[in-house]
Amino acid sequence: MSGSSRQPAQTSSPQDTLYAARKKLYVRAVSGVFANWRWAMVWITQLVFYGLPWLSWNDRQAVLFHLAERKFYLFGWVFWPQDVFFLAVLLIISAYALFFFTAIAGRLWCGYACPQTVYTEIFMWIEQKIEGDHIRRQKLDRAEMSAPKALRRGSKFLAWGVFSLWTGFTFVAYFSPLEELLRSIPAFGFGPWELFWILFYGAFTYLFAGVMREQVCTYMCPYARFQAVMFDPDTLVITYDEERGEPRGARKKGIDPKTVGKGDCIDCGICVQVCPTGIDIRDGLQYECIGCAACIDACDQVMDRMNYPRGLIRYSTENAVKKHWGRKEIVAHVFRPRTLIYGAILALVCIAFVWGLAVRDPLRVDIIRDRASLGREIEGGLIENVYRLQVMNMTEVPRTFLLEVSGLPGVRIGSGERVEVAPAATGALTVQVLAPYDAGQPGANAVAFRITAEDDPGLSLREETTFLIPR
Repeated sequence: MSGSSRQPAQTSSPQDTLYAARKKLYVRAVSGVFANWRWAMVWITQLVFYGLPWLSWNDRQAVLFHLAERKFYLFGWVFWPQDVFFLAVLLIISAYALFFFTAIAGRLWCGYACPQTVYTEIFMWIEQKIEGDHIRRQKLDRAEMSAPKALRRGSKFLAWGVFSLWTGFTFVAYFSPLEELLRSIPAFGFGPWELFWILFYGAFTYLFAGVMREQVCTYMCPYARFQAVMFDPDTLVITYDEERGEPRGARKKGIDPKTVGKGDCIDCGICVQVCPTGIDIRDGLQYECIGCAACIDACDQVMDRMNYPRGLIRYSTENAVKKHWGRKEIVAHVFRPRTLIYGAILALVCIAFVWGLAVRDPLRVDIIRDRASLGREIEGGLIENVYRLQVMNMTEVPRTFLLEVSGLPGVRIGSGERVEVAPAATGALTVQVLAPYDAGQPGANAVAFRITAEDDPGLSLREETTFLIPR
């Protein structure tokens, strides 16, 4: 019983034959090496996702993309809107990492770390604990509605709903301080956008992982559609060894398949029953395959029971299956021009990203000339220019900054020589700069501000601007 094949909808209307009716999948649970890896990734990703908002750093939330303050807190770093460059580089790194690992070993992201895969695993585990294994779930679906069935179904839906809402709550906690959200729970005093995103994200978690499941991977995920252009004959993918397995057919345990004119495949269909997208890997690589390797675990267990060698379904490459390569030859072809280029670009971008973070200046200054008072002559034969300075303290300690000006003979600051700025905040001050009338040429003259932390002379920044002398 495969329990996972899809058949065309039987309708009388010709235009409706363009669509396939969904046949519900009753995915069979499987254990093994790759199943353990999948669950390890479930634990790792979810401990990170649900745990990070609870971590504290410098008396604040360690990871917080605070939209109201327009600041991103990431442990010891504070990012401002001006740091959008780092986000762009991070997206480039993610893209090249996807290309690199896909070229080497196919859809590793889909099979082990994609949120759709992870949450579907969790929802299926809840379903199995409440309703039973795949056979019991089928029987429950076919049974008439009764109190026990309603209790099981209601319990499952309730568990899914609570988990989904908690997922939505955690998602919002990355953008709104967790402490504020927790205080809002008793009185249900969430803000409008907070409530919207908790319900929206929770509803889509429920819909995608509980209801749609494989349809998201099959019909909605763009990666499934363009994966073929990222594969080549030396990409590791899940493969069925047709030469070894065919012709398939049933036989008694322990019988040498050659004596009955069969291949190693006993046509049990378990590889289909455990597939979360309901495909038969024996038909070849298909775009629905998410690379979870559940079929490998299932087939290896069957081979063990039949006393046949493992690996009828395995991670291999098109060339390796065709040319009967061993592990050594497969590994040797992993490092080919395509992966070397992807790897080199990825390494360079990562180095540049880390270097950029390491040399990132914790002090920034914006200088804006006062448009209402450009350059005017005052008593004593002096020319006055007025500036507005925005001093951004990107560290998490309060600082006092001292200001100096240079660039013209006798130029000095008339008022606004120091500014106090709170941790991870911006301080604004108006600065009056004075210079003798004959200190420069009429028109624009180059001057520079030097902003230095009072408690750390090494934290200093020089910003150039112009000083206007009336003609």
